[in-house]
Amino acid sequence: MSSLRRDIIILFTTRIIRLFAYGFVSIVLALYLAGIGLSGEEIGFLFTLALLGDAVVSLWITTRADRIGRKGMLVLGSILMVLAGIVFAFAGNFVVLVIAGTIGVISPSGKEIGPFLSIEQAALSQLAKDERRTHMFAWYNLAGSFAGAFGALVGGVIAHGLQTNGMAEVDSYRVLVLGYAVCGIGMTILFLRLSSAVEPSRGSLAPVLRATFGLHRSRRIVMKLSVLFGFDAFAGGFIIQSLIAYWFYLKFGVSAEVLGSIFFATNLVAGISALFAARIAKRIGLVNTMVFTHIPSNILLCLVPLMPTLPLAIGMLILRFTISQMDVPTRQSYTIAVVSEDERSAASGVTTIARSVGASVSPSLTGVFLANPALLSLPFFLAGGFKILYDLFVYRSFRRMKPPEEMEAIVADVEKE
Repeated sequence: MSSLRRDIIILFTTRIIRLFAYGFVSIVLALYLAGIGLSGEEIGFLFTLALLGDAVVSLWITTRADRIGRKGMLVLGSILMVLAGIVFAFAGNFVVLVIAGTIGVISPSGKEIGPFLSIEQAALSQLAKDERRTHMFAWYNLAGSFAGAFGALVGGVIAHGLQTNGMAEVDSYRVLVLGYAVCGIGMTILFLRLSSAVEPSRGSLAPVLRATFGLHRSRRIVMKLSVLFGFDAFAGGFIIQSLIAYWFYLKFGVSAEVLGSIFFATNLVAGISALFAARIAKRIGLVNTMVFTHIPSNILLCLVPLMPTLPLAIGMLILRFTISQMDVPTRQSYTIAVVSEDERSAASGVTTIARSVGASVSPSLTGVFLANPALLSLPFFLAGGFKILYDLFVYRSFRRMKPPEEMEAIVADVEKE
């Protein structure tokens, strides 16, 4: 039990460090790239390739993690994070940045990226009982959201403080990019301390080794979920955190310090909402929670660019985030629940990769929109509209497919009657 508890603490800690780093680098990344001479179109293209490259690298890592070792693959991912941070801090050539962003792990969205989420969740689901899975994932996402919130706040404060003391804007942003690499080093050290308890048992590997991408009995379900999750991520890619920050900068002239405060607030309320998602799901089910909280949040998203003043736009964005992330722990828990136990790592990996691929396409389009004043607000409308379509498709496809804990509750109610 001591070993299991230590592994859980390590996995939560690496999640906190990672999302803290993603938070502070995302609010300045677009500003930093613009400062070293990249155009809006180049920034959007670079973000697209970074997300697409992450999908390819993550697919290779996650589908081999159970066979080669989850611990080793997590260490490899953190090393790629370190390398990306170092190259982005010191390279000014667009081609070099594209290569580093494609091969390395860097998050322009402020959200989870890389192979970490899939492997960590597979390990956590192995350490928790079914009835505790959604609850643990909710706390896992809460920890990440809080870390991302504080990362955004600290990043804005540091950038402002350095500029106040005479440092050029672009150099203050470069300091944060270097800090991203340092966080990757800390993660590497922690991953090396994981025990063998995070690895799958030998008995569960035989069918995985014979399957495609580690999937066999649940292949059809996972492919369907992957298509839907990829579509949702494509919609979300229009409004990743770096590009929202850039939008606030273009429309309202917002400084890095204010941007940090904005995304501190949004990530904070998003984390709290994710925690409440577990309680709501226990009452109405995972799929209903995913859909019935997501649709209103996307209506609010469409209203953000319609706000005439900065305070109203900030308020609408924060209001949106109070419910926008309730689908995250429920979606993750549902994916793990409806597949066979020996497919969990692969299912999480494949669906996460699908999200990365979907999210990789749209930032380049947003870059074009942000370069045209007449299309400045279009990304919000596209993201909100497509996400509502995703919700309707999910409800139609999976409302009757219950996870084990919900089926047990239904059976128990029937027996009582």
